[in-house]
Amino acid sequence: MIGDRIRQYRLQKNLSLSELAERAGVAKSYLSAIERYIQVNPSIHVLERLAGVLNVPVHVLIEEEEPSSATATGDDDHFDPDWLNIVREAMNSGVSKEEFRQFLEFQKWRRQGQD
Repeated sequence: MIGDRIRQYRLQKNLSLSELAERAGVAKSYLSAIERYIQVNPSIHVLERLAGVLNVPVHVLIEEEEPSSATATGDDDHFDPDWLNIVREAMNSGVSKEEFRQFLEFQKWRRQGQD
C-alpha cells in the first residue's frame, strides 16, 4: 500500500514525518493520514513531491506489487508511459482505486459475454 511504501522509504532515509512533510511541502497531518490509511488516494502532485524528496520514482510508491529485479536495477523500460499517464489522469480526476477496479471487472465481464 502507498502509505506503507512511503513510511518504508522515509525510515530508510532516516526522516521523521515532520522532516519529510516540510521538505516535500506537504502538511504533516496530510502525510500522517496517508501513512495511516486515513487518506488512501493522495494526488499525483503530492506523490511526486514525496518521491522527489525520497529520491524514488513515483511508480515505486503507487505499484501494488513488489518491485521486480528490473526496477531494482533502474531499468524502467517495462513501464508503458501511456499507462502511467492514464493512471495519473485517473488519480487527478478523483477516480478511486475501487472505482477503477469496478471498471476493470465490468470490462472483464463484458468480454466474457462476447466470447
